[in-house]
Amino acid sequence: MTNMKSLVRGAAAALLGAATLAGLAAGTASAEDKKFKIYLAMSYSGNAWQSEAANIVKALAQTAPYDKMVELKEVISGTDPQAQIAAYESMIEDGADGIVSFPISSTALNRTIKKGCEAGVLFFMYDATVTEPCAYNVSYLTSGFGENSAQALVNELGGKGKIFLSRGVPGNSVDQRHTDGAMSVFKKYPGIEVVAEYYSYWDDRTTQQETAKALAAHPDVNGIWAQAGEYGAIQALKDAGKPLVPMTGENSNGFRLALKDGLKGVSAGSPPAQAGYAFKLLMEILQKKRELKPMNIEYPLPWVPADQVKVCAGDKIENGCNVFPDGKVPSSFVTEVFNPELLPELSLASALDGKPTPGATIQPLPADVKQGENEPGINCEDCQAPADLYHLTKVQATVQP
Repeated sequence: MTNMKSLVRGAAAALLGAATLAGLAAGTASAEDKKFKIYLAMSYSGNAWQSEAANIVKALAQTAPYDKMVELKEVISGTDPQAQIAAYESMIEDGADGIVSFPISSTALNRTIKKGCEAGVLFFMYDATVTEPCAYNVSYLTSGFGENSAQALVNELGGKGKIFLSRGVPGNSVDQRHTDGAMSVFKKYPGIEVVAEYYSYWDDRTTQQETAKALAAHPDVNGIWAQAGEYGAIQALKDAGKPLVPMTGENSNGFRLALKDGLKGVSAGSPPAQAGYAFKLLMEILQKKRELKPMNIEYPLPWVPADQVKVCAGDKIENGCNVFPDGKVPSSFVTEVFNPELLPELSLASALDGKPTPGATIQPLPADVKQGENEPGINCEDCQAPADLYHLTKVQATVQP
């Protein structure tokens, strides 16, 4: 009898052990199958640049092996900082692992971001920046678009002339940094007169409308310093029957083709690829493949003067080409969406439709991450800017003030 009881107890224990092991195994599998909850938190979204930036994040999230480990949710909150604050709060409450975001303000979101960081959420800002030190800022802001493009325009105008400033979104760190950098140059030249300054919201249609208003008041304009939406300025000049004046702008396909066809100026500015870079850095940290403290991360500034425009033969930016043929993509398409070193997984379908490239797999990022300079009020709070904050890196002054 004793032996029988022992056998029964042994069998029960074995069954219990097996059940326990099975439960542990199921739990382990469940943990392994758990997806990272990532939010793509956009603010302003009304232009091709923002659409492409969002599309490449969506495409990367659907590319192996991220497609098995990422639950990506997109939220567009608009240009009101309070709306983006409310959106962040909802994401934090929902248990977000990471938030990849274009912030509408460099300071207004700080308290909510800090709250999220304390809850274990990783915040990766792209293009625009915040001053909260627990956030990662992935941006080309510190690479000097404003001052370099302004000097290029001054050089083209011989140091004198009436110009328009076509700006971005009011209150945004990107617009402020660009304009501060540009004005640091224009103010050196008494012969340069800013006769119109307007916000174009980085949108071709709005830029066209605002430039048309400025032309009505100042038909004798000599040059235009523009941020994204620059192709709209070209259209406004054409609609007014005006010759194209020297112009700086960002990276739209239509603008680069105009440079190739004789427009004087330079194409530089913001790459949507920053969003994809931010997302991949976030994922490498979440997967414990990279250790990286919160920091300002500098993305390189594209720089394509008119004499360096080269049309691509196929669907890829390769062999030194930097613009697609007319009709291949919309005029507003932002060419700097690709980066063979950082984002080799992307294709035209990724940028245009948010679709993964067939057969592509996520490739590791280079080990080195370049730290950006301190920009008080732009990407840091209690910090000091370098003495040569607005130094030129892409162009030299060929005209003296």
